[in-house]
Parts: sequence; structure tokens; C-alpha cells
Amino acid sequence: MRRVVVTGLGILTPLGLGTDINWKRLVSGTVGINKISNFDVSDLPCKIAGQIPNKDDDPEGGLNIDDWIEPRDFKRIDRFIAYGLISATQAVEDSGWKPQTEIQKNRTGVILGSGIGGLETISNTSELLNSKGPRKISPFFIPSALINLLSGQVSIKYGFKGPNHSVVTACSTGAHAIGDASRIIRYGDADVMIAGGAEAACCRIGMAGFAAARALSTNFNDDPISSSRPWDQDRDGFVMGEGAGVIVLEEKEHAMARGAKIYAEIKGYGLSGDAYHITAPAENGDGGFRAMLSAINDANINSSDIDYINAHGTSTPLGDIIELKAIGRLLKQNTQNISVSSTKSATGHLLGAAGAIEAIYSILSIKNQIAPPTNNLKNPDKETTGFDLVPLNAKNRNIKYVLSNSFGFGGTNASLVIGSLD
Repeated sequence: MRRVVVTGLGILTPLGLGTDINWKRLVSGTVGINKISNFDVSDLPCKIAGQIPNKDDDPEGGLNIDDWIEPRDFKRIDRFIAYGLISATQAVEDSGWKPQTEIQKNRTGVILGSGIGGLETISNTSELLNSKGPRKISPFFIPSALINLLSGQVSIKYGFKGPNHSVVTACSTGAHAIGDASRIIRYGDADVMIAGGAEAACCRIGMAGFAAARALSTNFNDDPISSSRPWDQDRDGFVMGEGAGVIVLEEKEHAMARGAKIYAEIKGYGLSGDAYHITAPAENGDGGFRAMLSAINDANINSSDIDYINAHGTSTPLGDIIELKAIGRLLKQNTQNISVSSTKSATGHLLGAAGAIEAIYSILSIKNQIAPPTNNLKNPDKETTGFDLVPLNAKNRNIKYVLSNSFGFGGTNASLVIGSLD
């Protein structure tokens, strides 16, 4: 079976733009969550989110979209596509892959997804339709909101003519996209794949919808930095985040032949379904356990070989402990030897982009031999005993294999095993 390596990274999160600033801020314990100020939240129970910093306010890590996308073009796409395009541009440029021949273009594909897609555009257009009628609707409305148009836009920009696909599996989207893309390469349908996820659901309808489902944190509106606190006794829901994560995957021999830098290898991929509830995970965590076990078996390693787990860890009262119990079932007596943390404590929950940015953080943890911290874990839940959850401060340690988890509404689960290149 062909081996799949990572040769390019691109990331945009509430911590900033680019891998360097993201990693610097992640390991230092910076939190990218603040009060929402760009739309009215006065009547919403949750008034905080992990939003993309503006370059004017954050010269080191902020985003000026005009630096990446022409204003005329930006008006024709939803923000989730813009975020995905920016991250894909970073990843492709980082990889140095520039196919010249028709065969090379035909062997380069794209699989980028989103959990919700153009929600803000759909909401705004609906209001426009109701207030001013159908003649005011943009001809770009539909392609600006469709989830697969992110893959389409990246494909068109670079002339990539290989498999062009999208994933829509709620909060597992980014991880599923990377796993599916790796299999496309492993099975010989492409040599290079651009994979990941993007999300931009921080808008009135998005916040109102998740609040109505009682999924969001509401107790920390006056203290946003403390709001995302996986496994802490005071956790009360997840915090919405937005952005994108994109990686370039490549067949190992193809990458080595062109002298590409190689960050890591996608060793294993597992996926499963809970078949239990539309929003809640199965109480015994069996779906997550089976996804993790499948990924480890696919990597042909033992659970004891895992050094660090980037957990789904959303900061919800129910889900955090269920995942931890599933991890305990997987590791058996080995929990003391493995570090587990949730980087959502820094970024909030990026929904369909979460799995992709967390895969990038996992790759960087291997590169730098550091397990990122779980911020705000000051009063651990009593059921966390026996786990190293990397509370408050990053931890230097040997990391060869990382397990990255993503679980979504509808009981859809994905796990990736990422390892250093042998």
C-alpha cells in the first residue's frame, strides 16, 4: 500500500494567520476567544466566540482579506470559502508543489469540506429576498454558499484536475476530509491531495441556532478567555470558533523524488457511527472508541505506541467525560504514559474546520516535541483522575505518534493517527 505524507500546511484560526503564529500562541497558552462585536448579540444568551483577528488590531497574526483575495471576488463568496482559500494558498505554497504537465495536474486533487458552509450568506440573502424581492438576489448566491465550491475554487485557482470532492460530516468534517484524501492517494487515484475544512458560522443565525440547542457556553460572557475549559468542573458548553485548516498530502515516493520537506505521515484513519442520537454521543462512548481503534489498527501499531492525543474535547458537560472514558477503554492501563489535551481551549470549536486545524496542531506537536496545553483546566472533573490532561502549561515530551479525534452531530466519528516519518 502506498504511504501518505504531509508536505504543506495552511491555517487560519482565532489565534491568527499561519502556522508559526498559531503554534507560538498555542503553546504559550494564548486564548483567541473574545466578545462578539461585529453583529448584535444583545438578545442572544451566548455573546462570545473565537473570531479571526483583524490585522489592524493584531499586526503580527491578524488577517486583512484584501491581501489574499480581490475585493470584487470576495463579494462573490461566503467567508468560509475565503478562509479556506487563504489556508489552501498557504498550504500549497508551503508544499512547493507546482504541477506543470497535464498528467501532474490530473494526479492532483482537492477534498475540502465544511460543517455548515455559507450560513451567513444564506441568512443575509433570505433577509434581502424578503425585504427587496428576488430581483436583488445575486447570481453568485448559490455558488457562494455551496460547500463543495470551496474545493471547486481551489481546484480552479491552481488547475488541479484530479479528484474534486467535499465532506460534510458536522464537526468531524476536517478529519474525514484528511482521512478520505489519504485513502485516495493510498489507493492510487491521485499522487497529491489538498485536504481540510473551513467554517464561518459566527453570525446571528448560527449563534442563535446552537444556543437554542443549549450547546454553547453562557456563563462566561464577561470573561471570554475562561470560557472554553474542557474537563473542568465549571465547563458549561462549547464556544463557537471559525477559520480553516488545510494540508497538502502526497504519496511518499512522489514527495521524496521532488525533494519536498516532509512534516509527518498519515499512518492510520478510522471512522464510525454511533447510531444513537442526533446531537449527544452514545453514553458508553463506543462510537468514538471504535473510530480510535480502527485508526490504530489501520496504522498497524498498538494503543501503547500513542504518545499524545489531541482530543475532541469541546468543553461540554456530557461529551468531555464520555470521550475520556472511551480513551481509557482504548489505553487500558496505559493512561499515565500518554498526554491528552484539547486545543479547543485556545481556539473554541471550529465545527467543520476543527479536525483539520487539530491535525495541523498534532503535526506541529510531533515536529516540536511538545504537547499543547488544555487551558483553563483549574478544577478538573473528578472523573479525570489518572489522565495527563496537560493542564494550563504545554509539556515537552517525546512524541512519535499522535491520535487526533473529531466527533460530530448525528454520531459521526473520525480519528487520525499521525506519526513521524520512519
